[in-house]
Amino acid sequence: MRIDIVTIFPEYFAPLDLSLLGKARASGMVDIRVHDLRSWTYDRHNTVDDTPYGGGPGMVMKPEPWGQALDTVLADRQGESVPRLVIPTPSGAPFTQRDAERLTEEPWLVFACGRYEGIDARVAAEAAESMPVEELSVGDYVLAGGEAPTLVMVEAVTRLLPGLLGNADSAVQDSFARGEMSALLEGPVYTKPSVWREREVPEVLLSGNHAAVDRWRRDEALRRTAQNRPELLAHVTGLDQRDREVLAEVGVRITDANMAD
Repeated sequence: MRIDIVTIFPEYFAPLDLSLLGKARASGMVDIRVHDLRSWTYDRHNTVDDTPYGGGPGMVMKPEPWGQALDTVLADRQGESVPRLVIPTPSGAPFTQRDAERLTEEPWLVFACGRYEGIDARVAAEAAESMPVEELSVGDYVLAGGEAPTLVMVEAVTRLLPGLLGNADSAVQDSFARGEMSALLEGPVYTKPSVWREREVPEVLLSGNHAAVDRWRRDEALRRTAQNRPELLAHVTGLDQRDREVLAEVGVRITDANMAD
């Protein structure tokens, strides 16, 4: 997979050289290229923004450097491949695990990191003539720019690449992973020692009874989801009688539509 990132703060992406992603980048499993948008400015101040038409606070990123930057990246295509342009923005569609899985199938992604009040809207419209374009949001809050959301999305996407995680089952068992458990959060996890500061690991995890462990983990996932993200329970199907009992303990009433046939 190839990923191009255009930003006015290239140094923001130093974390891409760390941990598993850094190893994958060093080995060539993923080709990540970070570009400084100011390379496509031609005044002595390297200006990338200007006041908004129609008035209002803040500044808007100018279309000229963005257009030239994307033209340059696109010109470096290999064969007939065309990238998908992702623009992180609070006004975009919510980025979910499903989007991470979908984007993992793309051979080439380009991230455009906006700043200030955003990028001149004509840039996305123009880019759409040459490549797929989508706007994505990592949450209902506003950040200073698109760099942090890009780091989030790049990590979410690349960790799903075959071979990047040492244990392929790790991604499958995550909260929001594919399948019936997709709407449940992951429960608590423990490691050695079995007793730490007089706090013991739940006995069932030491029992060697895999069926009991699986049941405990599901119970805890149900409890945590009910506590932290109760709205997700409406999307869980195939609940059995034990699931209903666990949820009843925490005050959640489940309709027949959620129950297993």
